Amino acid sequence: MEQGFAAAPLPEFVRREFESYLDCGLLSRGFAVLACEGCKERRLVAFSCHGRGFCPSCLGRRMAQTALNLVDHVLPPVGLRQFVLTLPFELRARVAYDGKLLGAVARIFADSVLGFYRRQMRDLWGVQGRSGAVTVVQRTSADLRLNPHLHGIVLDGVFAMGDNARPVFHPLPSLETEDVADVLQIIRVRLLRLLERRGVIEDRAELTLLDDGLAEREPALAQLAAAAVSGLAPAGPEQRQRPPIALRGQLGVKITGPLAAAELGFSLHAATRADATDARGREALVRYALRPALAQERLQLLDNGLVRIALRRPFRDGTVAIDLDPLSLLCRLAAAVPPPRSHTVRYAGVLGSASKWRALVVPPPGTEDQATETGCTRGRPPTHRSRYRPWAELLKRTFAMDVETCPKCGARMKLRALVTKPSSIERFLRYLGEPTEAPPLSAARDPPYFKSRAVRRALGELDSPPSANSSQGELFEA
Repeated sequence: MEQGFAAAPLPEFVRREFESYLDCGLLSRGFAVLACEGCKERRLVAFSCHGRGFCPSCLGRRMAQTALNLVDHVLPPVGLRQFVLTLPFELRARVAYDGKLLGAVARIFADSVLGFYRRQMRDLWGVQGRSGAVTVVQRTSADLRLNPHLHGIVLDGVFAMGDNARPVFHPLPSLETEDVADVLQIIRVRLLRLLERRGVIEDRAELTLLDDGLAEREPALAQLAAAAVSGLAPAGPEQRQRPPIALRGQLGVKITGPLAAAELGFSLHAATRADATDARGREALVRYALRPALAQERLQLLDNGLVRIALRRPFRDGTVAIDLDPLSLLCRLAAAVPPPRSHTVRYAGVLGSASKWRALVVPPPGTEDQATETGCTRGRPPTHRSRYRPWAELLKRTFAMDVETCPKCGARMKLRALVTKPSSIERFLRYLGEPTEAPPLSAARDPPYFKSRAVRRALGELDSPPSANSSQGELFEA
């Protein structure tokens, strides 16, 4: 991957993500020193890379940070429902690297769902109100294919102004599968109009994409994105026991499950809900929407040189894990990196920053809020209540690691120093007998690029790299 793909270099933000990840958790790149106040035991905690693409550790802490702030300071204590929208295969690579287009898609998605709540409560229950939503952008599927899709955490009802000039929440009594199908049709029609108006597609029926110039600006990224969406080499594809499911269908909504519908490559799922009194369920729902692309426990290096990705839940054909050549895994990870200045969390309705109702519906600041107690929020509007979460708290909540408690005597560990200078790092590590240099990087691989001989043998090309139309990946089926 050093020279990119197809003789074209990878974009700088992708290369920087990989380089930072290689330094994540290495003591030789800097660390924090903690000392026990009782037995003087010392502990070193390496710095992280703060990656946004695929680092399980950094994204896990980001998930914990954002979930805590949403639950404590943004989402009111009402019932929550998750709406998940997926897009057709033909649109995924285009939407993944067009921030303005992705933002417009997210706005239409949230506005369509909130509009349904507004109309449903008005027409059936006579309540004139407004709802709100937090939309989270996920870039990959469970098998790390490029699949930008939207998780909408929606207030399961509407707020209406009460007698005391304070909004009162009115929950939606029930949601039917037919309602989900209607919302999906509204979203699909509005999105196709948007894509046609912006010159993204030429034909709504066939989803014929017009050239956006990405192949000329970033040829390596464009080819990797197309391969990561479809699973073609060098990012796939998979080998299945049964024929793959058709990507497109006939016009008309198809019910795929309870509160789930699909039409012409678009799909909408709304079966996940958390009650207002279920604090653990609310946090679990938010954390699921914010989860990292890949959990470390789902990744395994096999004896035959392939990398196995365990799936969160089996595919329809019974597949429970995917075996890939390491190069294919790197290609999928490269496509998972979001471009710079691409927002992954968006707010709508009464939770939007411009809403006059936001300060009236978000949770009031609690006495336990350290930032409020110390006066750090002085001069800010009442909606700015999120506070800094200490890294020790995030480590404990995310990975069950208590770095502030001494493992020997149980006393409190106190931060003593942040070691960042190379000379100090080397001197400190040499005294402790720890490696002072980072592990060396392997040289760029000459052809054949794929490590697995089984893959090259299946291609019939043991001495040359596969073409872009070759089949390369394998699925482990049980």
